Amino acid sequence: MKKKQVLLFIGIGLLINFVISAKEKSDIYYKGWIDFNKNGAKDIYEDPEQPVEKRVQDLLSQMTTDEKTCQLATLYGYKRVLQDSLPTENWKNEIWKDGIANIDEQLNGIGKGSCTAPDLIYPFSNHAKAINKIQKWFIEETRLGIPVDFSNEGVHGLNHTKATPLPAPIGIGSTWNKKLVLQAGEIVGKEAKALGYTNVYAPILDIARDPRWGRVLECYGEDPYLVSSLGVQMVKGIQRFGVASTLKHYAVYSVPKGGRDGNARTDPHVSPREMHELYLYPFKNVIREAQPMGVMSSYNDWNGEPVSASYYFLTELLRQQFGFKGYVVSDSEAVEFVESKHHVASDYEDAVRQVAEAGMNVRTHFTPPQDYILPLRNLVQEGRISMQTIDRLVSDVLRVKFELGLFDTPYIQDVEVSDKIVGADKNVNFVLDMQRQSLVLLKNDDNLLPLDKRKIKNILVTGPLAKETNYMVSRYGPQELENITVYDGIEDYAGNEISLSYAKGCEVIDKNWPESEIIHYPLTDTEKEEIDKAVSLARNSDIIIAVLGEDEERTGESRSRTSLDLPGRQQQLLESLYETGKPVVLVLINGRPLTINWANRFIPSILEAWFPNQMGGRAIAGTLFGEYNPGGKLPITFPKTTGQIQLNFPFKPGSQLGQPEVGPNGTGKTRVIGALYPFGYGLSYTTFAYSNLNVTPSRQRMQGEFKITVDVTNTGKRNGDEIVQLYIRDKVSSVITYDSQLRGFERVNLDPGETQTVEFTLKPEDFMLLDKNMDWSVEPGEFEFMIGASSEDIRLKQSIQVGF
Repeated sequence: MKKKQVLLFIGIGLLINFVISAKEKSDIYYKGWIDFNKNGAKDIYEDPEQPVEKRVQDLLSQMTTDEKTCQLATLYGYKRVLQDSLPTENWKNEIWKDGIANIDEQLNGIGKGSCTAPDLIYPFSNHAKAINKIQKWFIEETRLGIPVDFSNEGVHGLNHTKATPLPAPIGIGSTWNKKLVLQAGEIVGKEAKALGYTNVYAPILDIARDPRWGRVLECYGEDPYLVSSLGVQMVKGIQRFGVASTLKHYAVYSVPKGGRDGNARTDPHVSPREMHELYLYPFKNVIREAQPMGVMSSYNDWNGEPVSASYYFLTELLRQQFGFKGYVVSDSEAVEFVESKHHVASDYEDAVRQVAEAGMNVRTHFTPPQDYILPLRNLVQEGRISMQTIDRLVSDVLRVKFELGLFDTPYIQDVEVSDKIVGADKNVNFVLDMQRQSLVLLKNDDNLLPLDKRKIKNILVTGPLAKETNYMVSRYGPQELENITVYDGIEDYAGNEISLSYAKGCEVIDKNWPESEIIHYPLTDTEKEEIDKAVSLARNSDIIIAVLGEDEERTGESRSRTSLDLPGRQQQLLESLYETGKPVVLVLINGRPLTINWANRFIPSILEAWFPNQMGGRAIAGTLFGEYNPGGKLPITFPKTTGQIQLNFPFKPGSQLGQPEVGPNGTGKTRVIGALYPFGYGLSYTTFAYSNLNVTPSRQRMQGEFKITVDVTNTGKRNGDEIVQLYIRDKVSSVITYDSQLRGFERVNLDPGETQTVEFTLKPEDFMLLDKNMDWSVEPGEFEFMIGASSEDIRLKQSIQVGF
């Protein structure tokens, strides 16, 4: 009997404690503030009226070493590392019982996530409720109630399974449209905010100078000014809605030796001057103009030093020179690589010490956060890392959380609103418009395009990518959407008026690929049959649309290539189709420039589509049939052969010229010269004329500005977009500068016969160079302003004088 009474009293006691605890938690929410530390008083860090820095320091003063170190690590989300979709009782036994810096990719539905917790992913309001529950646990169940920063990728649109998709970034770069990119960023930020994500890992500011590199498709292009200009707009768009933008990948990440990524990703052969003028330029400019709250440190080295363990990169450059005030998160495994790949640390714990002292705030990797937190605590306990260093790193993380408003409004206020604003179906017109604007017309002999439905009775759609969709599904963007293939788009436009036939023709690759790029293997009987089938149908068609290039498994992270030719048997298919004598339109699906020299010589029309979004098929078909006039321009040079790499814009004078054929050093012809398609190139179904270039003043002091105007006229018969490009050339300088540099661009839409005046303003920083002492300065002298339709198609020039 006594035993039962004891158990009864224990049960009653537990119930009372539960009720008291529940009451205490509900009592922490006051009008205008939250009692995060549950002490019944409004501490400085809990007071929204206090300055951010005072709030940071007050909170920091109350934190234990365990709580501080927990703010320096990422917890990867459900099914990545976290095994629970929602908080459980066991969380009290996990290391994040003392808090965590951020939770990455939680419930975004990517990969297997859409199968394991579908009700917490969609509808969107359920997702918002789930994020609120997780945030509520950290606020109410941890001692100091420090909110979590929920991070997620956003390179191709928000990385949620049903969010609004964007084209691959190389396609975004091809739009050359700052307003459009700003709108894209706003959609990403708005959707993130509604779903509970407070930090978006975008944009990628790497410049793609080696087309063999796998991640070319995730970059805006090869030119630092173009990448910087679009990056500023993307950051401003994302952060407009109170969501942090985290820049990737800092720094000198995009040029590993030989373009090799995968297990390499090291040893970029970049001089200090080139690093600052090209690879750091976008980071410096975007940080200064848009104030992003995050930066991701890369796992490569530069000049023998791992970037993520470099005080020079993470503190001197990033914070002291560029003025970055957010927090730095590591790329996955960057900490481990300091020991395992770069071998500059004697063991993993020493690698932890190095990155922390360098200025890396938060470690991210696909392993439990204690793998970083526990070594960090041990380093503090042993006196091998100072508390001053820890406090500095934690302060940066807390500052971002305060600036995001997480200590004032930590929860999604109206979870139901997410169902109304999130999703591709809410932004159909934008998704289609951005995809259209990313298309680049590379060739159009005899105006074969646009196709006239009244003159065509039979069309063959062929190629291994005509009915493929995997290139529309990105690891870094939405995945569970209904995608329109190129064939579907053409079928829809053809309707009942045109007879449509289809033959795959070949696979994307042959069974011996990539070895077949260096060793010739004869066609198999099956391959011959597939090509013959396509050729047979082609003979009975009025026109052939061949959809060729690369699929999702041929380009992307860790997918560098040793050749830029069409993979597999695609070249044989294309040549066989051409031999039928029927006109061929080549639609390219690819993530990098391809050396399509034969196609450029013999195929009459070529349309570059890159990796399109879910509306790709509709946008491509509409462009082929003339519903839309393509106006995109290449953000990256197409070389003729890998033997020319690097072949880029901008370039130093003489570095990409031909070779002497006569004279004392004349040797004749031994190499291929020039680009297949230069930077800034792109055709239209109409034509444009440039006139009335005016620069005021013609002479200006070194701290003054120049105003440039030019008239652009649509001289054709169709409405169309022209991308007006402004380049400058420093005629004489104390150090060698680039042959010319992009310093302005505008995309304008013109009706037939319409003229528009395009205006640019150049500021002193547009003329800056790194002098002999590696200091940025403006030197007096003559500059040439050049207006054109590409880096090689210059229409108007005028010289001016800076400094007098």
